[in-house]
Amino acid sequence: MTDVRAFQRTTRQSPYKMRLVIDQIRGKDVNDALALLRFSKKHAARQIEKVLNSAVANAEYKGREANEPVDVDTLYVKHAIINEGPKLKRFTPAAMGRATPIQKRTSHVEIVLGPRASTRPATAAGGSPRKRAAAPAGRPAAKAPRARTSTSKRGT
Repeated sequence: MTDVRAFQRTTRQSPYKMRLVIDQIRGKDVNDALALLRFSKKHAARQIEKVLNSAVANAEYKGREANEPVDVDTLYVKHAIINEGPKLKRFTPAAMGRATPIQKRTSHVEIVLGPRASTRPATAAGGSPRKRAAAPAGRPAAKAPRARTSTSKRGT
């Protein structure tokens, strides 16, 4: 199966606040990401959860179209990004008859899911895993000398 994606355009939340949440789920399995979003207190988590559910539904639909089974448990968040959408420009009254501009920011949410590649142990590749060189027994490892910091004398 190839990658599946889902978008949500012009979400009424600032990109900065959305990125705080999306950074937590990037690279996680779909089930872990959904659990994290479901119990998050952030408003952005609800919007991102909708997009993630849509991406899972797209994966299931794509699997049905190609007549191949899709295991949702093997999917992970391959690419998750928040881009800035159009700003809603409004004005609020200020002192002495002036108007102060307000920018109500919006976000574009993009999530790409992919199947997790099967992991093989390093010994199955034909070689032995590397080991670190250990210090000789009985003697502690030598420490690198510390750099000296110069102290400046204050003029009096």
